Amino acid sequence: MKHTLTITALQQAYQSGETTPEQVIAAISELRKQYQDHNIWIHQLTATELTPYLDGLKNKDPQSHPLWGIPFAIKDNIDLAGIPTTAACDAFAYTPEKSAAVVQQLIDAGAIPVGKTNLDQFATGLNGTRSPYGACKNSFNPEYISGGSSSGSSVAVALGLASFSLGTDTAGSGRVPACFNNLVGLKPSLGLLSATGMLPACRSLDCMTIFALNSDDANSVFSVAEGFDDSDAYSRKNTYLNNPRHYGQHDLSNKTSPLTVGIIPEAQLKFFGDEHYQNAYQKTLTVLQQQNIKLVEIDFAPFDEAARLLYEGPWVSERYLATLPLIAEQPEAVFPVVRDIIAPGGEHKATDLFKAQYRLNALKTICGQQLADVDCLLTPTAGRCFTIEEMLAEPIQHNSELGYYTNFMNLLDMASVAVPTQITEHGLPFGITLVGHAFSDRALLSIARCIQPLFDLPLGASDSKASTPEAVVIGKTDTIDVLVCGAHLDGLPLNWQLKERGAVLKTVTQTAPVYRMYALAGGPPFRPGLILDEEQGAAIDVEIWSVPTAEFGSFVAGIPAPLGIGKVRVADGSVVSGFICEPYGLEGAEEITQLGGWKAYLAGK
Repeated sequence: MKHTLTITALQQAYQSGETTPEQVIAAISELRKQYQDHNIWIHQLTATELTPYLDGLKNKDPQSHPLWGIPFAIKDNIDLAGIPTTAACDAFAYTPEKSAAVVQQLIDAGAIPVGKTNLDQFATGLNGTRSPYGACKNSFNPEYISGGSSSGSSVAVALGLASFSLGTDTAGSGRVPACFNNLVGLKPSLGLLSATGMLPACRSLDCMTIFALNSDDANSVFSVAEGFDDSDAYSRKNTYLNNPRHYGQHDLSNKTSPLTVGIIPEAQLKFFGDEHYQNAYQKTLTVLQQQNIKLVEIDFAPFDEAARLLYEGPWVSERYLATLPLIAEQPEAVFPVVRDIIAPGGEHKATDLFKAQYRLNALKTICGQQLADVDCLLTPTAGRCFTIEEMLAEPIQHNSELGYYTNFMNLLDMASVAVPTQITEHGLPFGITLVGHAFSDRALLSIARCIQPLFDLPLGASDSKASTPEAVVIGKTDTIDVLVCGAHLDGLPLNWQLKERGAVLKTVTQTAPVYRMYALAGGPPFRPGLILDEEQGAAIDVEIWSVPTAEFGSFVAGIPAPLGIGKVRVADGSVVSGFICEPYGLEGAEEITQLGGWKAYLAGK
């Protein structure tokens, strides 16, 4: 492939006239011949089937269609109009009249579907060997598994047969294949990508996922694919702080606010005998520690307990429902290992589900509290990459081991991004997963954008190296730092307005030496006013509180005139939102600048 298939590289090649979409598709068709034995595809679009998509580009302006001419692959449990959806089971196959909602949005943006990809049948598995179309082979070493269930989708991107692809994820299928094929894998917050036209494995837990060569591409596709869909009962509207505007790069050079990342204690890590993966993980942490990243241990036990509910609990009943009536009427048509997993799903009682839900809600609280103090949780994406032979010998045990770091995610309603970080001593990719609460997708992608270039890896299985993106600094979005200087200080009469909103005291400090303070007339409660004075100002004692973003508006709305929130300079040179006073409010006020702060003034009264 002459042209690197990143979205940016293709767009530049199209703009310069180096190539055309027709030439790119022809090159992909030729390249496919080299990888026929990898079992990547269930259906490759023919020239006739591709023609409407290529012709459609003639009426689309590349400037207003962000994915113009970009080839993509689709996991074969997601509908593409006029092409059979098989879920890797011919007896189940149907031909949809309409494409899945997300697929249609991508096509409308100019993307070109090139084929339907192989998968673990009915999206049941994390390994890529559970398909009558053959085990999908790893893009780096065909003796190894590619990861599943979105196996073909990941290998297609890694081998340059598509710029990006769609997968699905219930237990890790959008992350494990990314790890094993040196890709970025975005598992969005549940409901942000419509599930209309996607065959569910577990309808209440499933989400569509994106495989890409880097986080910029993942974000570009995500920005087109997301959107509320009232035809999907599980669809959710995105939040303002998680929209495309908030994608960027965390500033690792900011010494005053280092990135804080949760990691798993050594005693809770599992690599299942794979020293290469264990070494790759330790090397990854070493590189991150050399940056301005603070690593703190969290207890992984509650996450693991939640993970075990997925297959040991009643949620397997959803897989049973998704495969009816086939699993009940023609069980012999189902791949044997998949049948053994799904068939018992019809036996669970309603009482089993409610018991599991009670425990799950308790675990959500415990796990959520642990994530509250970090920017994200970091785990190995998988503890080991097995050979195909090893997987076929122990299909249940090894598949369970593949899900140790992934199975909890959707049950706990979390978002995640798989990021490649190492190529091991025996030539296989290794990667980590960044985990956050629901609607933290853009923050996680931003951290991934910062981390990926640190490791100087190729793009997928190609010889092309990832370029270092231009830095775009963003801050944390779930809280807002607020500087207080008067009645809202810790222990004073209005401090409850912060604490009852869940605000946390971040630091006790001073302003830059450019402010004057006045005791305002009126009260109770008595209040000071902070006024900027570059020439006669002084440093004033203040506190900075981290206020939940969702509560910031109501807090500001309750501030009476002449006070308000503006930008205040801090002694360390930073600028934060904080209390300021309109000049007219100084009528009848007493200057107290010389005392250095409000508490000192109160102590002298």
